[in-house]
Amino acid sequence: MASDAPYQQDAPATARLREAGCVFLGKTTMPEYGWKGVGDSPFSGITRNPWDISTGPGGSSSGAAVAAALNLGCIHLGTDGAGSVRIPAAFCGVFGLKPTYGRVPAWPASVMGFLAHLGPLTRTVRDAALAMNAIGRPDARDMTAFKDAPPDFTAELDRGVRGLRVAWSPRLGGDVPVDPEIAALTHAAALTFRELGATVEEVDPGFDDPIATLMTLWAAGAALALRSADAAARAQMDPGLVAVAETGERIDGASYVDALLNQRNGLAYQMAQFHERFDLLLTPTLPLPAFAVGRNTPELGAYGEDWTRWTPLTYPFNITQQPAASVPCGLTSAGLPAALQIIGAFGNDLLVMQAAAAFEAARPFVRVDAPIKSI
Repeated sequence: MASDAPYQQDAPATARLREAGCVFLGKTTMPEYGWKGVGDSPFSGITRNPWDISTGPGGSSSGAAVAAALNLGCIHLGTDGAGSVRIPAAFCGVFGLKPTYGRVPAWPASVMGFLAHLGPLTRTVRDAALAMNAIGRPDARDMTAFKDAPPDFTAELDRGVRGLRVAWSPRLGGDVPVDPEIAALTHAAALTFRELGATVEEVDPGFDDPIATLMTLWAAGAALALRSADAAARAQMDPGLVAVAETGERIDGASYVDALLNQRNGLAYQMAQFHERFDLLLTPTLPLPAFAVGRNTPELGAYGEDWTRWTPLTYPFNITQQPAASVPCGLTSAGLPAALQIIGAFGNDLLVMQAAAAFEAARPFVRVDAPIKSI
């Protein structure tokens, strides 16, 4: 359940933005506890995509992405536990950054634990860099956060990508169905890095889909979130959230610790080795454009009934805690945004931002300033 009750103190990111002189306009919508990748909840209703309001904006930071697309303020904050900044950024045609875990302090701690990252959604990469200069500063309330000040993201933003070693992986080695237009637009976007002076090679990181690891941690987090909710409270909640929490209640402690430590560490080590060969990894952010609003999954059955199955390119990098950004890279024939995901090694947020800025300069983002499609 959600509440409009005022908080007694700012969260770290909010505090840092307030200290930097930001004027706050309001809170934006999201599904309950950010549990899914679309933008509806029993509390706030349905949030729609400004490019075509018959489609959804993605989630869980749905309202933040919509506000960014409509230029309702310069800086919007989202949380990302499995793609929840990058998914709505991709569907809404804006920039979204999931920083390295701990680069942006969080408090109170998320029920999703070490999966949960905080990051900006903005209309430009530079606006996100300005945000990161503020929200990346330390906060003693988060024991897992970096203790050092962030780099100056704006001062070094325009360094470019010349000489970088870039890997392009259209499916991360899996068999995920990719919409042909998304495939073409993101492939062309990846080749732009070659034009900018980087070497680009099509290669997969070589790991198996870590969905089981994600769902162990995700379901356990949902169980914690709903631990004090009785039957009457649960009856008012999103049924999908309740079902995930009930799955989490059946996870034993040993399985949780195995996923938290062994499985996460194994995948992180594989990606650390990968980044010894490549500075950046590029993928589509999502394998499909925005689909009908009010649904958890696309109308076509290619992705099954679980929302995580149409987001297989985002959540691996929550498990590894690497920085990953989503940049718009064109429009489909239906006028819906496509997006490229840029992933860097753990701690190399600045390089990801530099790559995003170089791409933005070479292929300026299309804006939603044109008349919005209606139902």
